[in-house]
Order: sequence, then C-alpha cells, then structure tokens
Amino acid sequence: MSKLPSLKPKEVARILEKDDFCFIRQKGSHRLYSKGDINIVIPWHSKDLRTGTLRTIISCSGMTVEEFLKWK
Repeated sequence: MSKLPSLKPKEVARILEKDDFCFIRQKGSHRLYSKGDINIVIPWHSKDLRTGTLRTIISCSGMTVEEFLKWK
C-alpha cells in the first residue's frame, strides 16, 4: 500500500473532475460526484479527509492509489 498524503475535499474533488467525474448535487456537508454508474460522496469540510475515507473514495472511483495521485 502506498502512503497517502493529507488532502482536503476540494483537492479530491478536483482530481475526480480531471477523471471525468461530474458534480451532481450537495446535501448538507456532502457532495455527490458521478461518472457513468459510479457515484461517490465526498464529505465537504475544511479539514483534511481521514485516510480511511480517502482510501474508500479512491477504491470506489475504480482507480489505484498511484493512478489517483498521478492526477494530483
């Protein structure tokens, strides 16, 4: 497993948008991004995402950690 850097939700959203994910809607403090049949919810706070949350977002996107960080 690769070591994940600390990322803010805004940075994660930017990476997903580079991989053709589209912002669908926001409900409270969570944003929904979609690409085909894949839906990803990102908690939208000002602090860094927890490592487990970030790892789950990456695996749901269908990318590996290395592929995800390549977009950074």
